[in-house]
Amino acid sequence: MAIAIIDYGMGNLRSVQKAFEKNGAYPRVTSSATEIAKAEKIVLPGVGAFTAAVMELEKRKLMGVVRKRIDAGVPYLGLCLGLQLLFSESEESEGKKKAQGLGLIPGRVKRFRGRMKIPHMGWNNVRSMKKNCPLFKGLSERDYFYFVHSYYGSPVDASWRAGETRYGIDFCSAVWKDNVFATQFHPEKSQAAGLKLIQNFIHWTC
Repeated sequence: MAIAIIDYGMGNLRSVQKAFEKNGAYPRVTSSATEIAKAEKIVLPGVGAFTAAVMELEKRKLMGVVRKRIDAGVPYLGLCLGLQLLFSESEESEGKKKAQGLGLIPGRVKRFRGRMKIPHMGWNNVRSMKKNCPLFKGLSERDYFYFVHSYYGSPVDASWRAGETRYGIDFCSAVWKDNVFATQFHPEKSQAAGLKLIQNFIHWTC
């Protein structure tokens, strides 16, 4: 099965690739629009800023092909920034050049506010918001995942919310609808629980 991990210059690509390899899959790390257009599953990882990520994807002419593959029903896994890019806009880009994400999820990416330490960094659990989510199969709310982020996606449509996490507020930490699944946490850094989630994605049919 052809799995493409999208390389747009922002992400811990090798750790993501290794997590797949530990599950017996051998994805291709690529920035080629042609290869992504042929992939049977796509993974969009990322760390850093929303605006910079959009600019890098646009520079490589990848925004359009990613959107087309998602619209065609190809299974998509977004990791951290790969979740935020499913929204149209982010508070991170306010006061800067306006960056438009993929625009798949109604809502926007917001910054944590309040007295909590920012970024939210370390281990936290995820409360399931949807029954029978295929990528959480074999996992429970007792499992912990690794987070490092200052922003989080806030869907207007509650049907997108697959998981929530408490950090001062209850924020959306996973989304799922049809062929699109994404996490605010890093499964590739989340040891056994993260490897299980990636295994579920490898075997996921939708």
